[in-house]
Amino acid sequence: MIFDPATDKPQDECGVFGLYSPQPNDLAWLTYLGLFALQHRGQEAAGMCVSDGDKFHVDKDLGLVTQVFDERRLDGLRLPNARVSIGHVRYSTTGSNLRFNAQPLTTRTNKGILGLAHNGNFVNAREVRGGMLMEGALFQTTNDSEVMLNLIARESHMDLIAATASAMKELKGGYACVLMSRTQLLGFRDPHGVRPLVIGQREDGAWALASEPCALYAVGARLIRDVQPGELVWIDRDGLHSLMVEPKRPTPCSFEWIYFARSDGELDGVDIHESRLRMGAQLAREYPIEADIVVPVPDSGIGAAIGYARESGILFDYGLYKNPYAGRTFIAPTQEARELKVKMKLSPTSAVRGRRVILVDDSIVRGTTSRQIVNLLREAGATEVHFRVSSPPITHPCFYGIDTAARKELVASTHSVEEIRALIGADTLAFISERGLREAIGGSGLCGACFTGDYPAGTPLLNDVDKLALEV
Repeated sequence: MIFDPATDKPQDECGVFGLYSPQPNDLAWLTYLGLFALQHRGQEAAGMCVSDGDKFHVDKDLGLVTQVFDERRLDGLRLPNARVSIGHVRYSTTGSNLRFNAQPLTTRTNKGILGLAHNGNFVNAREVRGGMLMEGALFQTTNDSEVMLNLIARESHMDLIAATASAMKELKGGYACVLMSRTQLLGFRDPHGVRPLVIGQREDGAWALASEPCALYAVGARLIRDVQPGELVWIDRDGLHSLMVEPKRPTPCSFEWIYFARSDGELDGVDIHESRLRMGAQLAREYPIEADIVVPVPDSGIGAAIGYARESGILFDYGLYKNPYAGRTFIAPTQEARELKVKMKLSPTSAVRGRRVILVDDSIVRGTTSRQIVNLLREAGATEVHFRVSSPPITHPCFYGIDTAARKELVASTHSVEEIRALIGADTLAFISERGLREAIGGSGLCGACFTGDYPAGTPLLNDVDKLALEV
């Protein structure tokens, strides 16, 4: 997993959003709101397509949603009789962070103009793309999403639904996509359901598809259900339709509940916030320790820290303040600059002074930021720092939509727990067990490939692990 050096966290993948309105609506504005709610899933680029059944407007660029879509650009997307729209926020997991890789991707076909927004990765994209190039196909980008779009366009003898189902059967990996024509909105998910996709509806009858429920709530829609693994849904003037393309074998990504998803929703029937509380409680049962205070690493460690405090009976308090304006304010080219960036984002409060601290975080990737946080607490007067992590040790890369660093950069792949403890300078260190994590999240199954190396949705060829693998 690649990570922000200032947080040492796995990077969020992408967020997708789509709307179908049976009556004219300001879909550009509503799509903007949906994308803004999904901003945590991707900060490199944003884009949207809007159609009224005739015109098909597209705009996308590098930057945050608020940076890309000012009033002028939103006005350019507003169609008086708009009926269909899709949107995307991107963190590049395949292909460079260049404007031509921003989504949605569009193409002209015998089915009309199509637009696609994609979250996840296709593990056999390079193989399929190579075969299509030999057949004369043209590719304008270096991301794997275009492979899906070309597969759909290639099936000229099929209607859009059948062509999409055919492409789903050919591409493997972990993905969730929204696709639009001038008159239809489609959504589909891989048979393992690795990446999330939910369905909602507004009171005016408009349907919405989104990576998370928070985007539904942002546009005034209520959650109807999740798109099932292996399911293709489409929405047109006759309403919502469904086709099970492949048998479902659900193993959704465990990191959606550990870290990625916003806490104000549920995925596959499992409440995000409640699952994080259970992770913390499980950690307290598995690895109790005498201490005076439980402190989260904000924001992602808060739920687990509350759960740990409740289960252990130890006081919960905010021992670290997170600067809400730090964000992505500058690139840190040197180790000294990276350390200063951590201090810019996080600073200790007086709550830790003279106390034995249990520090709770959701993950440790390299350990460099964890070491700096431990040092901050000691400098602020903490007498002991006991580190507790609500995910198992990350020992393997992800091929399903989390941008992946080399395995050698994952500290748990080359160090024991005791060695990591010494590296970060904590008095004790413990990770939740894999079994404990699965019990805390629940559901019918989970992908824990980054903990175990067991990849349920397949793996790419060895030389495909580079995110720039399609730049050939």
